[in-house]
Parts: sequence; C-alpha cells; structure tokens
Amino acid sequence: MHCEEIKLKSGKKRWVCVADAPPDPVTGKRRQITRRGKTKKEAEKRVEKVIDSLEEHGVDQRVSQTKTFDKVAADWLETYALTGVKRGTVRVREKEINILNKHMAKASISGISHAMYQKIINKLSQDYARTTVKGVHGTAGMIFRYAIRNKLIKDDPTVDVIIPKKRRTVEEIESDPTDQKYLDNEELNELLEAALLHGLDLDIERFYLLAFSGMRPGELCALKWSDVDFKKNTVRITKTLYNENNNMKEYELIPPKTEGSIRMIELEEEVIQLLKSHRKRQLKIHASYQKEFSDYHNGNFVFCRANGYPYIPKNIITRMARLLEYTSIQKRATPHIFRHSHISMMTEAGIDLATIMERVGHDDPQTTLKIYTHVTKKMKKDASDKISNLYGNTLKKIDLKLSQ
Repeated sequence: MHCEEIKLKSGKKRWVCVADAPPDPVTGKRRQITRRGKTKKEAEKRVEKVIDSLEEHGVDQRVSQTKTFDKVAADWLETYALTGVKRGTVRVREKEINILNKHMAKASISGISHAMYQKIINKLSQDYARTTVKGVHGTAGMIFRYAIRNKLIKDDPTVDVIIPKKRRTVEEIESDPTDQKYLDNEELNELLEAALLHGLDLDIERFYLLAFSGMRPGELCALKWSDVDFKKNTVRITKTLYNENNNMKEYELIPPKTEGSIRMIELEEEVIQLLKSHRKRQLKIHASYQKEFSDYHNGNFVFCRANGYPYIPKNIITRMARLLEYTSIQKRATPHIFRHSHISMMTEAGIDLATIMERVGHDDPQTTLKIYTHVTKKMKKDASDKISNLYGNTLKKIDLKLSQ
C-alpha cells in the first residue's frame, strides 16, 4: 500500500492511500483502490475495508453506493421478464416495485438495512392488505437476491422480516369472508336465471359454461372449437387469452396459469347442447359477415364477434355487472367467482377434494381448501337441521320426558 500526504485547494491536508485489489472478475484487469482520510491510519483503514469486502464477498462498495434501489429494481425486472413469466405477472411486479419505490427509490442499494426495510414493511401494512404486502415483500426479496448475485451487496435485508398481522375484530370474525368468495346455490341460481331472462347475446352460454366448468374467464375467451368434443362432452383447456390494451385485435394466446391448469373438463349434457346451438347460429352469422366484409378473422374461437375476433375478459366483467343489477346478490362478484362457486357446487355433490382441484386446474390450493372446508362444515350443519325437520316429533318426546 502506498500512502502520501496531499494539500487540498482549501489549504487543508489529507492522506491518500492506494493499494491493489483483486482483479476485475469480468475483464481480469488490475484494480486499485484509493481512499482519503484525515490521518494516514484512517485512509489505510478505508482502503483495507474495501479490499476485504472485495476479497470476501466480491462487493465493490464504490459501485454499490452509487446504485440506487430503483435502478437495481429496473435491471432485475428486465431480466425477470425474460424468464418466461406471463406478461400479466410482469405487470404485477411493476406495480409492487412502484410501491417500494415510494419509500426507497433513491436509497443506495447497499445502504438499505434490515431495520430500514422492516420499518417500510410496517408502514405498508397500515396502508395495504396483507396479501398485497406479502406480494411486495416477495418482489423485494427477488430484487435484493439479484443484487447479491451481482456483487452489489452481501446481505439480504428482507431475510427474517416480519409482516405484521392485523388483529381481526369481532365483526370481521363473525362475518366469515369465505362466504364472500363464492355464490351459494340460491345466489348462483338467481344469477343464471337473470341471464336467461335479461341476458344479452352469449350471456347464457358464457355464464352457464363458467358456472358448470370452473374455468377462468381468460380460458373461456381463449376457447376454440377444436377444444370442444361433442362426442365425449368435454372441453380441453390449454391456453388463456391475454389482452393488455383491451383491443380485440391485439390479443395474445399464452399458456394457462400453471401446468396443472392444462386439463380436460367433462360437461353436463345441457351445457353441451347450449354450445351446439350456439355453434349453428355462429356459422350463419360468420357466413353472412364474410359475404359483406373482407376483414374476417378466422381464429375458430367459440366466443367471438361477427368478424371472428375473440371477446376479451373485460367484456365478461361488464356483462356480469349488468346482470347483477337484476339480482338481490350483495357480494362484490366478478366472473372469477364462478370458479369458487363451482368448487362449492362439487363439494355439495360429494366430490372429493383431489378431483375438485384437478377439475379447476389447481388455481389456488389454499382457496380451494378453504371453500371445500367451509361448505363441508355448512353441509354438516344443514344435515343436523334436516334431521331435526325429519325427526322433529321424535325429538319433541325428549322434551316431554324431561318435563315430567
């Protein structure tokens, strides 16, 4: 190590020390570390600290101190998007990064400590739902691990961080949020009745298919006639429709959510007949359109416009909101609720959990199990009520006996 005393423009004196560090791991070129200090000893210690860090962890503190969190997050997201994840998932990560950036965008990536990050999580827990905070925390962890791999930091500040859990009120406990996740038998019948009486074109076919198949809205929009087997009464799920700009011509067909989502669903005869009838009408509509216009899109979609372009999930959301106005349903229902309602429907039919999860494509085992357990408990209670109704007179004899 070479050290010398220098004179600054201000007239003050400082010590400067220079020493060789491990070669650059990428270029293999010589790397020297220079640091200043009020004393020779202080300058030497600063140089030694940097070299020790490079030798032990490969972390270049000068580089890491200039790298802000938002820049590292942007670099990570660019790489993450190339790993084959869905574009929709990338958008979720973007939103989670935006939340993190509100609190530490310009903080040095090496300056974010465990304590600092814990305070940020504590603050987020006051402003967002716990599931949202979990998602943000997961994204932060991936970003910091990316920084470790790229030798920007040596420790992950997200490790062992606690996500606060809000204590539920008595009202929240008694309201049971699981009830809000699905439509019970009466509610489902009421909504499907509204589709029969007040539905617009394709409302009956789409909502009955969602209710009796458990498929996702995006899977329904991506469904092609080649996926429907009228002989075996089945539909095959191999894709989902993604449309970022809600433009019918800018759709994209991508693999379904998970490997378990690729599945074959057997449908009730009545639903198959609905699809057969729809197919006949559709062929006439498309033939008529092609005679007048030349921009027909031959995508072979089950649910599409006269020009052949598929309907997007937003259209189903709008149609469902309209139908709900004709019902007494108070739940905040979206088309996805049909998946959960289908789980309830199969549970009531006595179908085992493994078969249910296979049919709905393993969307969320935790949610599936919650609804299955909830409905099963409800069925046990209903069973007790039915026994009371059937054997009410017999049970009353107990009261007479006890009163004697």
